[in-house]
Amino acid sequence: MARNHGNGKSRRKRWVILAVCAVVLTAAVFLTTGLTRSHVRIERSKITTVERGDLAKSVVATGKIEPYTKVEIKSKASGIIKTLLVNVGDPVREGQVLIELDKEQLEAHVREAKAQLQGTQANLLAARAAYEKNRVEAEGPEVPFAEKNLRRARELFRDGLIPQSSVEDAEKVYELARNKQQTAVTNLGVTKAQISQAEAQVAQATANQDRVEDDLRNSTIRAPFTGVVLSRDREVGDAVSSILVLGSSATLIMNLGDIGSVYVKGKVDESDVGKVYLDQPARITVESFKEKKFFGKVTKISPMGVEKDNVTTFEVRVSIDNRTGELKANMTANAEIVLEEHKNVLMVPEAAIIYGKDRSASVEVPDPSVREGKRKVSIQAGISNGAKTEVLKGLQEGQEVVLQ
Repeated sequence: MARNHGNGKSRRKRWVILAVCAVVLTAAVFLTTGLTRSHVRIERSKITTVERGDLAKSVVATGKIEPYTKVEIKSKASGIIKTLLVNVGDPVREGQVLIELDKEQLEAHVREAKAQLQGTQANLLAARAAYEKNRVEAEGPEVPFAEKNLRRARELFRDGLIPQSSVEDAEKVYELARNKQQTAVTNLGVTKAQISQAEAQVAQATANQDRVEDDLRNSTIRAPFTGVVLSRDREVGDAVSSILVLGSSATLIMNLGDIGSVYVKGKVDESDVGKVYLDQPARITVESFKEKKFFGKVTKISPMGVEKDNVTTFEVRVSIDNRTGELKANMTANAEIVLEEHKNVLMVPEAAIIYGKDRSASVEVPDPSVREGKRKVSIQAGISNGAKTEVLKGLQEGQEVVLQ
């Protein structure tokens, strides 16, 4: 009986020891798990997911919308604006009357010029008549006849048939004819000079008449092409000066433009301009249509850069088809020139990527099993548009990543 009692105590002791070991082991497991599990909570605003979509690498040229055809309307004639037939935004057709100047003074100038021309033409006719008269007299048609009468009178006087006075009369007639011929020869040069002078006066008067008639025609100003009135800088009653007289300083009346085809003139940094080429596609956005994209292409790349504040940029022109007329002149636009585009690829925000010194890329993903609550994962990055970056390897669609 004593032996059985001792065996029972041994069994109970073993069970107690096993129970204590189990408790200690369980406590150790819980303690280890507690120490290794992260107590750091990552804010949801700093967590994003890997997405799939289209990604394009591009450069953006910012500038103003400009019409391809833009003309300043100035007058060839000076005068006062009597009628303005169009306003800002009005469409116009080629040849359409835009402006009428006051014609009263211009019409008076035309009448005066015509009268002056008629006077010079009359002077020319008189000079030509005087020249013709002197030309005939210079040939001396009366001299041979008077000379013949003088010889006949002398013969008759020798024969005693006429008196000495008859011979003297014949000599006077002959001398008068000779003197008249000499005077005509002398006047011939004078009348010829008078003709040249009268012809010059006619030419001058003709040119003056043509000029004032042109001024009268130019007082009606027409549209040089089909387009839209971009601006109107003068009103009825304003005086305008002639562009033929003052050149570029002449009065600007209005601006016309053809906005059916427009372009954005922007600047591209020298580090990116080598990737830009003619006919390269571009997407254009404007502030007025935030949800809409317009499409165009590169049509001009400046061969020479401009340096400002130690930064060199090149002017790039992106042309846009604007047949709908939605784009207006001087709108601020961003032309996104597409350098490279990949469809249906994995991508993460650029803010989630960590770059090493060797340009290796990695991201951090949430992981509660580590003390920091996140762990680093190496990835292979592809193209980037500055906001999002393509992920070639290392992540899966829908996986969470931490924004840095």
